Amino acid sequence: MYSSNLSGFILALVSSAFIGSSFIIKKKGLRKAGVSGPRASVGGYGYLLEPLWWLGMITMIVGEVSNFVAYVYAPAVLVTPLGALSIIVSAVLAHFLLREKLQKMGVLGCLLCIVGSTVIVLHAPEERSINSVIEIWELAIQPAFLLYTASAAAIALVLILYFSPRYGQTNILVYIGICSVIGSLTVMSIKAIGIAIKLSLEGTNQAKYFQTWIFAMVAITCIITQLNYLNMALDTFNTAIVSPIYYAGFTSFTILASAIMFKDYSGQSASSIVSELCGFVTVLSGTFILHSTREPDPPTLTET
Repeated sequence: MYSSNLSGFILALVSSAFIGSSFIIKKKGLRKAGVSGPRASVGGYGYLLEPLWWLGMITMIVGEVSNFVAYVYAPAVLVTPLGALSIIVSAVLAHFLLREKLQKMGVLGCLLCIVGSTVIVLHAPEERSINSVIEIWELAIQPAFLLYTASAAAIALVLILYFSPRYGQTNILVYIGICSVIGSLTVMSIKAIGIAIKLSLEGTNQAKYFQTWIFAMVAITCIITQLNYLNMALDTFNTAIVSPIYYAGFTSFTILASAIMFKDYSGQSASSIVSELCGFVTVLSGTFILHSTREPDPPTLTET
């Protein structure tokens, strides 16, 4: 494993621990806020006054900052799949704190996630050396990535404007689809900003380029959208369902976006690519085993 990838790997582990915990803390906050006002799933924002939800947000921010730095040192095809480890944390904590029972097959799912993540780490490509935000901008305006960006934006708009009002409360793929598609663009922008900060700290100021600020505006817009629809998904559906499906969609779209923009697999042997894809499929299998063996939320009107 390359030293840069190792740093990214360690940071991704720290990120998973905090993000996995944040799912549980935020959901407890959402439940508590829903008792005294409109739930987030129907457009309520009472959770913004709930300290427990903010504690979850702080925990999530710490995890995302670690994730942010991890993207500076390692390719997205390595960092993003390791998010499966946050699902393990989330599943275990949900078992004890939310009374969402983890079955024996769920433990198998956790083990599959760990095995798959290990395979991905061992066969991940080396991080590409970039010396300026301008280089990232050139990658972002390639025809192939522009087509991906336009397609992602169109899909998100259709889901938000048409499907969300009609099917958001009954079909989890609506909210998660929005988070996943927008999330892939978030990661690309976050990686660009992270590299810009790293280069600036090393003495090469990147703030003078307008492209840096465009990446920042895209990231902020995408993050706000993700958080809004993730809150709606968490408040509407069981955490055990939201976490694995969100992981699968978000990771798949992010790997695709990164492969198009940064050409992550260029120069890798066929065996390494196949091994990494097998690792990803193993992780996906683990996440869906976790989903299939968990109990749904009880249909109660109020929660204490």
